[in-house]
Amino acid sequence: MNRCILITGATGAIGGALAYEYATLDVMLLLQGRNEKRLEELAKTCRDQGATVVTHIVDLRNQTALFEWIEEICSRCLLDLVIINAGMNTHIGPAGEAEPWSDVEAILDINLKAAMAITQGVLPSMRERKKGQIALVSSLAAYFGLPVTPTYCASKAGLKAYGEALRGWLAPEGIKINVIMPGYIKSPMCDEMPGPKPFLWTPKQAAKAIRKGLEKDNARISFPFPLNFGTWWLAVLPASLSGRIVTWLGYRG
Repeated sequence: MNRCILITGATGAIGGALAYEYATLDVMLLLQGRNEKRLEELAKTCRDQGATVVTHIVDLRNQTALFEWIEEICSRCLLDLVIINAGMNTHIGPAGEAEPWSDVEAILDINLKAAMAITQGVLPSMRERKKGQIALVSSLAAYFGLPVTPTYCASKAGLKAYGEALRGWLAPEGIKINVIMPGYIKSPMCDEMPGPKPFLWTPKQAAKAIRKGLEKDNARISFPFPLNFGTWWLAVLPASLSGRIVTWLGYRG
């Protein structure tokens, strides 16, 4: 095998598309997901494309099990690329009800804490080899908090800042860190989100853009244009003006 690639959240839309994108004869794919049936279907398709595939079901909120799994992986293969993609979303209620606290905790545990734990778990081997690449899937929502999805935005903003800090820290050691910032990607999770969904992309489009950005080692891999340009401006403009803009666009609390 020439490359060993780990993808978490592989049963999601972007994760599955990334698995298909990287499934070739010279690749070993390590795929994590929550939906066992979907994971096995994905693994079969990737094997049909020539890849060697290992699947794993693990609760990302169980830190003990998570660290044990990462330790086992690092003892078996040298990870070239780790795409930390697993995530979930929640939103305020239709009458403005607060997000359920259990959902808030789950989002922070999965979107942020588990991503940081996986990063911590794979880094020792990469630092020893002075080689490796870690991609953290954030969101364009990291630029400015949307009133309808406050916790999701907070988790993705935290992941963005974490990845940017890691890149500056680890670049001298030969380790590449990339922050991926998708816009709206067609998926069940996206369908459940309230508010408009401009410039909607397919998972396949997203996977190709991510792969291209990772190969170029772009610090931020954001798409689609012009949504990425517009959300960047939300972070640059005065917060009072940005707040009025997102309300005018239909993201009302």
